[in-house]
Amino acid sequence: MKLKICFLSLVILLVVLKVYAKNNTDDILGVWLSQEKTSKIKIYKCGNEGKKYCGKIVWLKRDKESDGSARVDKNNPNPKKRLLPLHDMVILKLFEYDHKKDEWNNGTIYDPYTGFVYKCYIKKSGNILSVRGYIGTSLIGRTAEWTKVE
Repeated sequence: MKLKICFLSLVILLVVLKVYAKNNTDDILGVWLSQEKTSKIKIYKCGNEGKKYCGKIVWLKRDKESDGSARVDKNNPNPKKRLLPLHDMVILKLFEYDHKKDEWNNGTIYDPYTGFVYKCYIKKSGNILSVRGYIGTSLIGRTAEWTKVE
């Protein structure tokens, strides 16, 4: 009987440790510095029930053009959106946390430097986010590392 209790306790402990070893669903929340150190992106809950994650630009190293005007989304393929400011622009949309893969996926990322929208997934390790944008399959894409801002 004691052996069964010890074994059951060990199994429960291992399950609890495995759950806590993975990222918490909300670990992605906060402000992140881009790999190039030219922008900061705030990731927040969004969607109808607040179960998805989005991200917007909250700081730009160069937030003004040479004439003093705000930097805008000049590369947007939609001419009507080319005058929208980059500051507060939502660039990450509708990510979901996948417990099995321990990543945030099924979202998109908008690159204001190219005007393209890419499929995207995000993995977290410590205070680093690996943000992978891709076309079609994740094999064709690019990963950027963002650092958590304290």
